Amino acid sequence: MDFATASQKAKSFTKTPPDNVFLEFYGLFKQATAGDCNVAQPGALDLKAKAKWNAWNSHKGMSQDAAKTAYIATYEKYAPQYA
Repeated sequence: MDFATASQKAKSFTKTPPDNVFLEFYGLFKQATAGDCNVAQPGALDLKAKAKWNAWNSHKGMSQDAAKTAYIATYEKYAPQYA
């Protein structure tokens, strides 16, 4: 399975994953498509944006190819539960 297929299938899960699983996907997706986090950290009061920023920034230094591979592995891990 390639990254594009995994990301498309993850977007069409029939069950909504919990926030921690969503953030795992989000961080890897952003790292795979944009590289290291390149935006300023949001303020402490914007909890959703801060969680997303932290998820992306946690993969800082990971290559885009490694992030794509990790995203596919994450999809394969969670697909049986949420697809």
